[in-house]
Formats: sequence, structure tokens, C-alpha cells
Amino acid sequence: MTATESHLLRPHAEQAFADELRALAATDDRPRPPSWRLSPWAVVTYLLGGTLGDGTVISPKYVGPRRLMEVAVATLATDRALLLLGVPGTAKTWVSEHLSAAISGASTLLVQGTSGTGEESVRYGWNYARLLAEGPSDGALVPSPVLTAMREGAIARIEELTRIPSDIQDALITVLSEKTLPIPELGAEVQAAKGFNVIATANDRDRGVNELSSALRRRFNTVVLPLPASEEDEVAIVTRRVAQLGTALELPEVPAAAEEVRRVVRIFRELREGITADGRTKLKSPSGTLSTAEAISVITNGLALSAHFGDGVLRAGDVAGAVLGSVIKDPVADSVVWTEYLEAVVRERPEWTDFYRACREVGG
Repeated sequence: MTATESHLLRPHAEQAFADELRALAATDDRPRPPSWRLSPWAVVTYLLGGTLGDGTVISPKYVGPRRLMEVAVATLATDRALLLLGVPGTAKTWVSEHLSAAISGASTLLVQGTSGTGEESVRYGWNYARLLAEGPSDGALVPSPVLTAMREGAIARIEELTRIPSDIQDALITVLSEKTLPIPELGAEVQAAKGFNVIATANDRDRGVNELSSALRRRFNTVVLPLPASEEDEVAIVTRRVAQLGTALELPEVPAAAEEVRRVVRIFRELREGITADGRTKLKSPSGTLSTAEAISVITNGLALSAHFGDGVLRAGDVAGAVLGSVIKDPVADSVVWTEYLEAVVRERPEWTDFYRACREVGG
């Protein structure tokens, strides 16, 4: 990362991990698909981490089954687009960004899906001043990220595909099946260069999603990203990302917070799964997903509280408020779920007495 990039709040993957990408490219002697910066093997190594022959350590970006990443990368080496599916907080966006950075060297050809996403975000739009002055022309055309990726033989990313209105989603069908985008106003078309592909992310848990048509779904190979399989995996993910965020936000250094990280992860997993870790007590689950991403946010918020308003040590009181905020999304139903968990589980754990008192104080 350059000195200029070090001042960015959130550098792109290709900026933050530029040294690792260069090291991989320098030692990567395996076959590369057209326009790819790295071989499929090197892309998976970049995602999952490892040590190169020259001793360079590649940090893991994703903790999960290797086979899922191999399937995802292999899909992008074919003419099928990739759909990363999963509940919120399963690192879909994170994986999408790092795949694009490793394959194309850039992760910025991005369409952010919302209910207001228009067709011009997927196909193309017009500079209306030039359109009025000179009529339809190449100069008046405003290419979408997808169109730019087609021309450059790069990866285009579409975030939250199921939030895009169905008729706009279907504008992708010709692009994905024919690898062509007609521009009837110019009597022309854009044919995709080798290396072009699309990575989309979607979830079907949130409200306000639009089902994909069967025609569009057939154009994608779907890889479902699961929640972390074990508590140890989730603790490792949260610890690593919290450290990265703390550095990026330039938070004052706080001593190791392993105990609170494990406690937050344990709470989230138990409430998600509806049973305590020892399997003895069944629990009600709240309306929210209580994802790994939310656990990272809770701990980061606690670190800020501890550093700026506490004694510099992450304690139960620093995370209690954020835990309540994550669990209680529905003020009626979720409050009942949390109260039962607090009294039946937290209160009965002697080593969690400080956390119980902090939650009672915050909850009133």
C-alpha cells in the first residue's frame, strides 16, 4: 500500500493487498485463463492463504471450505457467471471483491443493487447534454460497469442482485448467454473480450428482495457460502477483521480482547442455532441473523469505547450495549428472546457475571 493509500479509510482489496498479489504473480507459473492476472490455483491461494516458495506469507481472506473457493474460481474460468448466495454476513461481498482483485487486478467495476437500480446501471446510459447536441454517438454513451468489463475482459460485480427490480435483472440475460450487449441507438453491439465474467451476490433472508427468474438463474453457477462451521473458525475471523479495522481506523491499541471476542461469538452462535453450546438448553432465536459481520462490528465498537471512554482494556460493559442492539431488532419479540436468554443462560454462568450486570445496566 502506498503512502497515499494508507490514508484511505477503506482501501480496495487490490490496494490493501498489493504486495501479496505481486508476490503471487511473480511466483505463479501455472496456466492462466485469458486476461487473468493469476492462475486459478494462485487465486485460491490468495483467498485462503499460504506460504509461497520464496517464503512470502499470504494472509487468509476467507475462512471456510477450500472446495467452495475452488468451485467459485473454476466457474469464473468458464462462460458461466458466479452467484454467491448466503444469509447476510457470510462474506459474500468480501469474497466477490477479492476474487475480482486477484483475477482482474481491480474490484471497482461494481453495480450496487437497490430497489432504485435502473437499466442504465446494467447496460448503458447517456450524457444528455451531448446527446441533445450531437445525437446518439459513442461520445454521448455512458457505459455501465458491466459494459466496461465486457470491453476490457474483466470481472464485473453486482452486489445484492435480488434487490434489483426483476425487469432490470433480466437485462443481464443476453449479456450472460450471448456475451453481447446490443446498442440499438447506434446500430452496434459490444462483444465481450476474453476474460469477461460476472460475480453477483444475493441473499433471500432480508425483506424487499426480488426472486430471480428461472432464465436468469440458469445463467449462474450458484455457490452457497455458509456461516462459519465452528466457534473456533468464527473467533478467528472476528479477531482478524477486528485487528484490520482497528488499524484502518487508527484506534488506540487495546490489549488482547480474546475473552470478549469469544463471548460475543458464543452468544451469537447460540441464539442463531437455538441451543446452548453444551446442547442442554433450547433457545428462541431472534429475528435478526446475528452474523459474523455483526460480531465484528460489536467488538470494534467496544474497542472504541474502551480506548476513548474506558481504561484501555476491553471489558464486558464495552460490548454489552452493542450486543443488545444487534439482538433486539424487533423491540417486542426480540426483547422477549433476549430476556429469556439473559436470565436462563447468561445469569447461570458464573464466569459471565460481569456481562450479566452490564446487560442489566444497559437494558434498564
